[in-house]
Amino acid sequence: MKGRRTIRAWAVLFWLLLWQAGAMAIDQRIILVSPLTVLARLTELVPTLDFWGAIGYSLVRITAGFLLGVAAGTLLAALSARFRRVEELLAPALLAIKSIPVASFIILALILFSSKNLAVLISFLIVLPVLYTNLLSGIRAADPQLLEMARVFRVPALRGIRYVYLPQVLPYFRSACGSALGLCWKSGIAAEVIGMPDGSIGEQLQQAKIYLNTPDLFAWTLVIVLVSLIFEKVFLALLKRGERALERM
Repeated sequence: MKGRRTIRAWAVLFWLLLWQAGAMAIDQRIILVSPLTVLARLTELVPTLDFWGAIGYSLVRITAGFLLGVAAGTLLAALSARFRRVEELLAPALLAIKSIPVASFIILALILFSSKNLAVLISFLIVLPVLYTNLLSGIRAADPQLLEMARVFRVPALRGIRYVYLPQVLPYFRSACGSALGLCWKSGIAAEVIGMPDGSIGEQLQQAKIYLNTPDLFAWTLVIVLVSLIFEKVFLALLKRGERALERM
């Protein structure tokens, strides 16, 4: 049975009409522009090289930070599940990463590093604890009877990971990735807005704010939402295909 869609066309239309009505009531372009104005501005931006260059710049760096966070979170979760001392060692650092505001991380990073790859670092730091916590929980939630059976029959370590751990951990991994994807885009763009690396989406947002260019501000915000959504759908679809391939093996 297919799950219900959480977003309906009529609901989207309602909020667009409310947005349009608000823009018409305020009648101040510098405060709130209409969705039609934003769409018109977006059609002007799409044919330009700077538009696609900014998307590519931010996409590459945020994706790199996300993948590094996934890899590091997976490795550290596996080590923590195997060695208690590793978990104890990582606990203060991960607590600090989760507790410190993103803006503080960005400012500290700007003191130590250039702004060029700032989005990579910030996205990595946001994704790491999410993947680590979820995967560690998934590994520890593995069925103890299956683990005992693997020990009794002396199943090799790699085969045990493939047939015992992986099927039980994958739902946790999928959930963690779904949560981390949105967070890494928000934090990565925030890092670019503060650091203003040349040619990034964050720089475009900052320039729109400085010059009070509200149509550009709304247009680039819409671009961020769309790119983030597409990236999430593509990644989760690839992950699902990977899961099906493992099931067929």
